[in-house]
Amino acid sequence: MFVNLRRTLKRKNIILLRELVITDFKLRYQGSFLGYVWSLLRPLLLFAIMYLVFVYFLRFGEGIEHFAVSLLLGIVMWTFFSEATNQGMRAIIDRGDLLRKINFPKYILVISATISALINFTLNLIVVFVFMLLDGVNFGWTALLFPFTILLLYIFSLSLAFFLAAVNVKFRDIGHIWEILLQALFYATPILYPVQMVMAFSVTAAQFLLLNPLAALFQNSRAQLFGYENVVTPSQLFSSTLWLAIPYMIILATIFISIWYFRRSQSKFAEIV
Repeated sequence: MFVNLRRTLKRKNIILLRELVITDFKLRYQGSFLGYVWSLLRPLLLFAIMYLVFVYFLRFGEGIEHFAVSLLLGIVMWTFFSEATNQGMRAIIDRGDLLRKINFPKYILVISATISALINFTLNLIVVFVFMLLDGVNFGWTALLFPFTILLLYIFSLSLAFFLAAVNVKFRDIGHIWEILLQALFYATPILYPVQMVMAFSVTAAQFLLLNPLAALFQNSRAQLFGYENVVTPSQLFSSTLWLAIPYMIILATIFISIWYFRRSQSKFAEIV
């Protein structure tokens, strides 16, 4: 009896998650002339601007093979991280009416928001891979590791979304604070510039840069697709396993802290929102 009850509740939660994802995706482009096409156009237009400024005029990445598509990949990955954390942060507040009417696991709201961002990310990655083929990228066996890096990026984004969503219920200023932190993270992650440029200034600065979990994930994903001989990764800058593990230890700590804080706070969500 209890087993059947658990299965029924699990099935209902899956159905609710699916409906929330569909609703979020539809509402995002409701009333828009181009609709879902904007999910593809936005990163492409941003890439065009960044390419003209940083690659064509400022000559960033000069002499580095496939730097243009590497820039596009970085922009698409950053767009996903930004969308997933921002949408996840607002998930509880935006669905306050639903929380007061229906009793269901609160984490479903955050997961649905991040999955909606993940769908956009998947569509954008298809475009990125088309540009890679046009640019003559030769994929090796390391490309098989790319999905695991993306999975880790999603888990990191989701864990941050859980923490931000819980904090946002109590302190609405977190949205403004996170916006500032995102700007800092954007420039602290090698998206617009190659790590080689930082190494020319200071190898220590480049090592410090790659302690950032996002920088490590971005560089590893580029190396998996473009080849490790074309991309500077943490394994090339750190000889110690301990230093190599720091970005992943930060991700692991973020997961545990976020889950703990979300569980601790969720019982009061319906009362506050």
